[in-house]
Amino acid sequence: MPAPHPDVLSALPGISGILVTPFDGNDQLAPQLLRPVIDRAIKAGVHILTANGNTGEFYGLTTAEAERMVHEVAEMIGGRVPLVGGVGRSIGDAVSLARASKKAGAAALMVHQPPDPFVAPRGVVAYVERVAEAAEGLPLVLYLRNAGIGLDAIEKLCAIPGVAGVKWATPEPLKLAEAIRRADPKTVWVGGLAEVWAPPLTAVGARGFTSGLINVWPEHSVAIHSALAAGDYAKANALIATMSAFEELRAEEGNGTNVSVVKAALKLMGNDCGHVRPPGAWPLTERQQTLLEQRLGDWGLTARKAA
Repeated sequence: MPAPHPDVLSALPGISGILVTPFDGNDQLAPQLLRPVIDRAIKAGVHILTANGNTGEFYGLTTAEAERMVHEVAEMIGGRVPLVGGVGRSIGDAVSLARASKKAGAAALMVHQPPDPFVAPRGVVAYVERVAEAAEGLPLVLYLRNAGIGLDAIEKLCAIPGVAGVKWATPEPLKLAEAIRRADPKTVWVGGLAEVWAPPLTAVGARGFTSGLINVWPEHSVAIHSALAAGDYAKANALIATMSAFEELRAEEGNGTNVSVVKAALKLMGNDCGHVRPPGAWPLTERQQTLLEQRLGDWGLTARKAA
């Protein structure tokens, strides 16, 4: 078992790369197909890699599959960068995944926001407290996709012992600014809406961002991060404009093509990681596939397949 990476907290303001989950033709996990993706991302300078995130089809996996993925990814990373393990769903599943991720060598846990239709703000606090207890000292990064639980609840979540950071994945920069003001200054706030939203969230206090693009074009994500870290918003926005068509494709069908576009791109690059499970969209439509092929060609990424 690889030892947890000691620098996870200093890496949080960097890029949190969310890895896909590969499947074979029989709809079974095929983790080893991910090795070239991991190696390419680390070589490019991606700071953190995450297993069992949304780009990893977390809600399409069984708990046993998610446990296997965090172990397999830990082995492939081999301590080169910090690994974050996503945990969530029922509290029992979240606790089980927390323990499995710690055993695998994860350096931190990313706690998915409970999607229960009857979620209560104080219930979310109790949920994270239970996960923190199971984590036995591993830092927690909260993944907030809906700020509707309110700033009071978010403030209480950030005060739970063990909570080190928050991935803010809601397009409300002013609410983020207020949440940051209320929290312990040591809390690390990460832009959770990928590259496109990184500049406005950075402007109000977020540091770093999550990325699914790193599976395909990690060098570009790193260039965007470097520009933002240097305060060069003009350069960052120009780089984002280059890849915005990719993100627009991912946002189609109610975001149902989010992972589909990434996996279709990997296949075009000669790094086939299989299909996307329902309820995600698969395969891409003819129009979507044509646009994706054009973009990858423009970026010179399909040349990697020939090489």
